[in-house]
Amino acid sequence: MATLKDAVVRKPVLATLRLIVPAAGAARPGQPISPALGSYRLNLMAFCKDFNARTQKYKADTPMHVTVTADKDNTFDFVVKSPPVSWFLKKAAGIETASGLAGHRNVSSLTIRHVYEIAKLKQADPFCKHMSLEALCKCIIGTANSMGIVIVKDL
Repeated sequence: MATLKDAVVRKPVLATLRLIVPAAGAARPGQPISPALGSYRLNLMAFCKDFNARTQKYKADTPMHVTVTADKDNTFDFVVKSPPVSWFLKKAAGIETASGLAGHRNVSSLTIRHVYEIAKLKQADPFCKHMSLEALCKCIIGTANSMGIVIVKDL
């Protein structure tokens, strides 16, 4: 938590950017990083090096959500979030795309154990830390239903 002194000395923010960048060394100064960061004159190579160092534990081409805060003095800070639930569900189900008609056409089925494992991974995310495991499982089941993935007790 920021103290009063930090709040007074805080740098003015120029912009907040949200990007989806592949993990584990796949961040290069090209699309989608270059147009977003370059327009605010941020150091692309520094971002790529820091991002690749932070995401070494993930497999290559894992889509990571990144929130970049650009300051007015051309410095930046970024927060790396865990991959989206839809990506975890697609990998667990072994499908490329979700159903176009979610309530009418089912593409795959998963067990509650899969949902529990995904919830445990998402609970490590600092933005989901306050949620209980049961609430995370309910959110994941809702996402799976909207993708056309049926959740069953046992396969």
